[in-house]
Amino acid sequence: MGGPAEDHDVPGGRRYLPIAEHGLIGDLRSVALVGTDGTIDWYCCPAFDAPSVFASILDAERGGCFELAAAVPARTKQFYFPDTNVLITRFFTEDGVGEVQDFMPVDGKSAEAERHRLIRRVVCVRGSIPFRTRVAPRFDYGTRPHTVRLSGETAIFEAEGPAPALALTATVPLETDGPDARGDFKLSEGESAVFALDKVGGDVAPRRCAHTEAEEQFAATVAYWRRWLSASKYRGRWREMVHRSALTLKLLTYAPTGAIVAAPTTSLPEQLSGERNWDYRYVWVRDAAFCVYALLRLGFTGEAEAFMDFVTRHISPGDGKPSGPLQIMYGIDGRTELPETTLDHLEGHQGSAPVRVGNAAADQLQLDIYGALIDSIYLFDKWAKPISSDQWDDVCALVDWVCENWDQPDEGIWETRGGRKNFLYSRLMCWVAIERAIRMANRRGLPADLPRWREHRDTIYRRIMSRGWSKARRAFVQHEDGDVLDAAVLMMPLTKFIAPTDPKWLSTLDALTEELVSDSLVYRYDPQASPDGLRGDEGTFSICSFWYVEAMVHAGRIDEARLAFEKMLTYANHLGLYAEEISHTGEQQGNFPQAFTHLALISAAFNLDRALG
Repeated sequence: MGGPAEDHDVPGGRRYLPIAEHGLIGDLRSVALVGTDGTIDWYCCPAFDAPSVFASILDAERGGCFELAAAVPARTKQFYFPDTNVLITRFFTEDGVGEVQDFMPVDGKSAEAERHRLIRRVVCVRGSIPFRTRVAPRFDYGTRPHTVRLSGETAIFEAEGPAPALALTATVPLETDGPDARGDFKLSEGESAVFALDKVGGDVAPRRCAHTEAEEQFAATVAYWRRWLSASKYRGRWREMVHRSALTLKLLTYAPTGAIVAAPTTSLPEQLSGERNWDYRYVWVRDAAFCVYALLRLGFTGEAEAFMDFVTRHISPGDGKPSGPLQIMYGIDGRTELPETTLDHLEGHQGSAPVRVGNAAADQLQLDIYGALIDSIYLFDKWAKPISSDQWDDVCALVDWVCENWDQPDEGIWETRGGRKNFLYSRLMCWVAIERAIRMANRRGLPADLPRWREHRDTIYRRIMSRGWSKARRAFVQHEDGDVLDAAVLMMPLTKFIAPTDPKWLSTLDALTEELVSDSLVYRYDPQASPDGLRGDEGTFSICSFWYVEAMVHAGRIDEARLAFEKMLTYANHLGLYAEEISHTGEQQGNFPQAFTHLALISAAFNLDRALG
């Protein structure tokens, strides 16, 4: 996948690869980012939110990495083995062509799953090439010292304290170099070398990974991903991009609990040298609920069901916290405490500190999450399988709480740290929460206080129409009685709150186009006009750009929508992956890859296809 694979010159002594110069592999428990130069510079073991083992993407010196590349000057190309999450990085040298095949076998519930095996198979496909590897783990975000010892073909890295021990097995000789392991080897046409990195300890002992096993694991991993993807019902024009997005969303799911993380990284900057660096390795109720919508659209009901189980097990309406019965985010194991700390010893990506772990936004009040969650439950009930009586009781408890609390000011969808406001988007999604619950009750004859629910639903509708509309701007605005524009209002027609051809909506769409859209790319809002409590500017927000495409589709502006969509596709990286934002110069910014962007791409492609017929 990935459109044309692009050429990259392997950087000589370049300290940081740009965010976009990476591919992603994973085992549905954690992921690794592999640079176009063959270096793994982000890997948390054994789970998404565990401390990092390799984090040179956040600190080139202290973070740790796993280098594997041609030992001579080379151009590189990177692509995914078709219809899989197996990543190939090719090296083109004067004397031949070689490739590194990176993948993590996806194991079920056996003890082998605890190994979290990461396989790197190097093959010389033409001529002969010298290769070099350096494996330099730095446990616990680079804070925990470790020792390395060689035992035959295996290097064992052991840290002090509770950090996991790692075993590297190789089919070529290794030597130790301080706390690292190194190897130099030469391959001729048809020859290969295999490196396997395992988490060991407890019942999991080091185990070598011979050529035959690597071959079998490669075939099994390819078969796993192709089998999974074959369930997709999407047959439209943008199959490659949609399927790459689906495969990426699947990589962001945590199989043991059904959780879906917002992104697998922390603190990749939204602006170089800015302070908008956040930890996204958690389950945002909003992002995960939208993910369920995108996966259901494509026919992946199993992932939607697993997330619904996560919701039922971990998100109880009876918590009674000041921020309401739901937190905006949870740990991948359902935990509610996500204290935010700063890792001052790491310099940050390209020197962009701070590096944060944990997320203080967990305590914010964001009313829109109730609509996102109940909408996804409504769609699951309609498209996948009917929800249980206990789940309906939980929905009723949430809707009753929304009826009582929808008119509070909150922090809003963008998690601003500039004080609570009466955000229109929050009101809109409270309306969605009640409206979808009414639909479910009516369709299935479920017990509900329908007269009360309808009264609150209609009150919210009138409030948005009167106080969310600015006569001066001739547009719906960010918060009540204000005149700042906000791309979140693009969701108004998408949630069926307003007809997509309503004159008030078309006027809003024109205002947004004029003020927040730049070459099809959409800014969330203007931080100068609406201070959000943080220094610096930000790039355009990719989910908003795909919402914009969808809003234009619904408004009947099909040609404009298609052009905007095709332009957005040109901003993807060489593999079809997106971070959260796009800079003025077209670079990916923020945590990478981001679930929000990929699920919005799927939705936009689906609706645009349908409109084009």
